[in-house]
Amino acid sequence: MTQNPLLSAPSFPAFDQIKAEHVLPALEKTLTECREQLTQLGASKTTASWDNFVEPLENLDERLEKVWSPVSHLNAIADSPELREAVQKALPLLSDYAAQMGQDKALYQRFEALADSTEFASLDIAQKTLVNNQLRDFKLSGVTLPAKDQKTYKKLSSELSKLCNQYDQNVLDATQAWSLHITNEADLAGLPDTAIAAAKQLAQNDGKDEGWLFNLQAPSFIPFLTSADNRALREQLYTAYSTRASDQGPHAGKWDNTDTMAQILAKRQQLAKLLGFEHYAQYSLETKMAKDVAEVEAFLIELAQHSRKLAKEEDAQLQAFAQELDGIDQLQVWDRSYYAEKLKLRLFDFSEEQLRAYFPLPKVLSGLFTTVQKLFGIEVREATAPPLWHEDVQFFEIVDKQGALRGSFYLDLYAREAKRGGAWMADCSNRRVTGKDIQHPVAFLNCNFSRPTGDQPALLRHDDVITLFHEFGHGLHHMLTQVDVASVAGISGVPWDAVELPSQFLENWCWSREALDLISGHVDSGEPLPDELLDKMLKGKNFHAALQMLRQVEFALFDIRLHSQSGQQQDSQAVLEAVRKEVSVTQPPAFNRFAHAFSHIFAGGYAAGYYSYKWAEVLSADAFSRFEEEGLFNAAVGQDFLQHILEKGGSEPPAQLFAQFRGRAPSIEALLRHSGLL
Repeated sequence: MTQNPLLSAPSFPAFDQIKAEHVLPALEKTLTECREQLTQLGASKTTASWDNFVEPLENLDERLEKVWSPVSHLNAIADSPELREAVQKALPLLSDYAAQMGQDKALYQRFEALADSTEFASLDIAQKTLVNNQLRDFKLSGVTLPAKDQKTYKKLSSELSKLCNQYDQNVLDATQAWSLHITNEADLAGLPDTAIAAAKQLAQNDGKDEGWLFNLQAPSFIPFLTSADNRALREQLYTAYSTRASDQGPHAGKWDNTDTMAQILAKRQQLAKLLGFEHYAQYSLETKMAKDVAEVEAFLIELAQHSRKLAKEEDAQLQAFAQELDGIDQLQVWDRSYYAEKLKLRLFDFSEEQLRAYFPLPKVLSGLFTTVQKLFGIEVREATAPPLWHEDVQFFEIVDKQGALRGSFYLDLYAREAKRGGAWMADCSNRRVTGKDIQHPVAFLNCNFSRPTGDQPALLRHDDVITLFHEFGHGLHHMLTQVDVASVAGISGVPWDAVELPSQFLENWCWSREALDLISGHVDSGEPLPDELLDKMLKGKNFHAALQMLRQVEFALFDIRLHSQSGQQQDSQAVLEAVRKEVSVTQPPAFNRFAHAFSHIFAGGYAAGYYSYKWAEVLSADAFSRFEEEGLFNAAVGQDFLQHILEKGGSEPPAQLFAQFRGRAPSIEALLRHSGLL
């Protein structure tokens, strides 16, 4: 019988061999063997130590990760009916195993014994953190519950796993199902050449003999809403996008997430109540920096108060501009990006599309790698690739000043069918040290940029450049860790409201002259971004910053309030509309169903945690302010950030690590200043 590639445990996943049929056999075999070893570890009568107890448990986690990580990744970037079915069947098995392990009283008692033993004092910081995290997580998994309630917990966890996956698949299906086929060239008026060329390529790829195809993926959707002169078509595109997976819009009732959302919220609430929490948000915040819901809400309301007056002025200016330009009496949502882009062009004499020519992808990548080399003394170099899942994927290694390998990553940058939207970093494997052996971390870095057209490389918007830097910041956090314990190495064990610190921090270099000289080069001449254009960019940096801030506050406040309701029936749409009336200065049409595709909180791990983006942005802006004070490429400051933030992972509390780097507690002032809100 042919060896199952998920069980061969190579250094890198065998993506050229993994098929949907391998998933369940590999997972079932691995889970059976892990359960047997868990039973032995729990039944052992020897005094629990790191070597005879914790290390073997880490080995089990690692073994399971080797099977599931590539499957989870393929599910996100190479969706197929067969793989989808296999994953749907696998999720309850994983959930049952996690619940069983989390409720194993014998294991819990051995961790308690280790924490109370004399050996505990001799453990290093990372090891102590793991033990303390495990004790906390056992309680959050219901280890102290009566047997009947433990069964209920397992059932809820399993059902939630399936529901969240179903939610995500509905969004993917709804996104892929809709497209706009244009055959009249006049309907392309206003669109930049890059968007038209990409739409022509999409149509050809779809087998169409003529015309241009637009879809709901960001590289297609965003240029159309911001540039297309045809207002009716903008409305059509916006309507399809804002009603995905809902009871409204062109596919109303198909892939509808309404019931799925209600079930997710109800089961989360039941789970939290079962564990003794008032609501799910209280349960979620147990593992975060923020103390309670009141602190989160106060933080968000403070941001809204700083933003609201200016946001009203920004909105009034946009309304007046649309009236002056085209006699538009009342701006609709599908008009806002269009007129905002034109207003930005008038005020600052530049547009995002003008910048594309200065950001060919090869130059941006090279400049990004040089930027982090200057900051942290590391070298990023393309390496011989292990098996890949698509011809677009590249593979790189990171080495330090001494030439020692620190980590490696897969880079998958282009949008395509069967790949979920957005941009994200995921871990393939964590850093781990056992004896003299070092397992170096490996990351997946994924974006959805427009593909190259003709002989020209992919040309990025400046927003795309920021996205790339953001995800690479996550990757550096994962790959540069020097923590030897996998459970608290890299991003593992980092509180959710601090995990965005390195990613948002790295974005700042996308705006500096010194870095832009590295990452920009005209696609034809190679000339870096001209000073005149940079000056316009910087002047326009905070264009509509207050409206953008309120938008993020709206999402975060909706999330935290949705998950802090004590009742069983949460009406997502009603909560969202109430939040909008409280903090927003503009209101979308009644058919808008934003929550139905808000995968961050319903399927992506940000439930009662979306505020983390702004919370961590306070940290990142304040951290960057030290570079502003001491030099943007100050190597000593870069080494401090590397040592105190990137290398420490989740081994120490983030507030403590931040204070070590900055010399004080974080201040909101830098974020407000960078956003033009002071």
